[in-house]
Amino acid sequence: SMHVNAYRVAGLVPGSLSLILADHFNWESVFIITALFMLPGIFMTLFLSRETQIVLKTERTLRDSVLEPFKEFFSRKGIWSAIGILVFIFLYKFGDSMATALISPFYLDMGFSKTQIGIVVKNASLWPMIVAGIIGGIIMLKIGINRALWLFGAVQIITILGFAWLAKLGPFEQVDNAALIALTIVVAAEYIGIGLGTSAFVAFMARETNPQFTATQLALFTSLAALPRATFNTQAGTLINWLGYYDYFWLCFFLAIPGMLCLFWVAPWNKN
Repeated sequence: SMHVNAYRVAGLVPGSLSLILADHFNWESVFIITALFMLPGIFMTLFLSRETQIVLKTERTLRDSVLEPFKEFFSRKGIWSAIGILVFIFLYKFGDSMATALISPFYLDMGFSKTQIGIVVKNASLWPMIVAGIIGGIIMLKIGINRALWLFGAVQIITILGFAWLAKLGPFEQVDNAALIALTIVVAAEYIGIGLGTSAFVAFMARETNPQFTATQLALFTSLAALPRATFNTQAGTLINWLGYYDYFWLCFFLAIPGMLCLFWVAPWNKN
């Protein structure tokens, strides 16, 4: 958790500071300044103590490392249950992934400057997501993973419509305080949904692994969850040009529903 949150906070440099600088300097200078932030981490490695090397007694083959964990998952769950879990993992974050695929161009098209995006958007997304992830974990301990997937998934879906509302309000000819407040509310709500949904989603994937093959099976699940972003998100620009932002975000809302319907199969409300 500490590593993940530190990684997210560090993302403010390329995500926030770089956008602010881009309003005042050319991109060549921005990339040079951003790259300089890597120097402290490079120098710190010189002062770290060397880790104790662990020598494995037996060599692991491709079959041991990849095929056996895959086979174990299907044999343990049964083929249809395993397929259902994999389909759910693919679909659960699909709508959210599509909604945020071209989110920075959306903000720019709404009339917000790079500096406003760097200050408002990046802070309104980072801190609510971190807090929501922590609170989501606490709530999940009380209600269980299955119910958390239902409740947090509902929040995750509903907050997508905040972008549709913002698209309806914009584009703004002049960005005043009301426009910035609307932007802050929409972004914070979306990333609260992402933080909550991710906490339950990761817990579900971890639960479905065998402790003997946790690393490989969890890598399989997370790769599958990221697949929509690597494939279907490439069509986001075409869909936006065809539908416009408002209808596009409604499409993302409906694309998120199949993942929720899978919960009837893989994570029923009254079963943990």
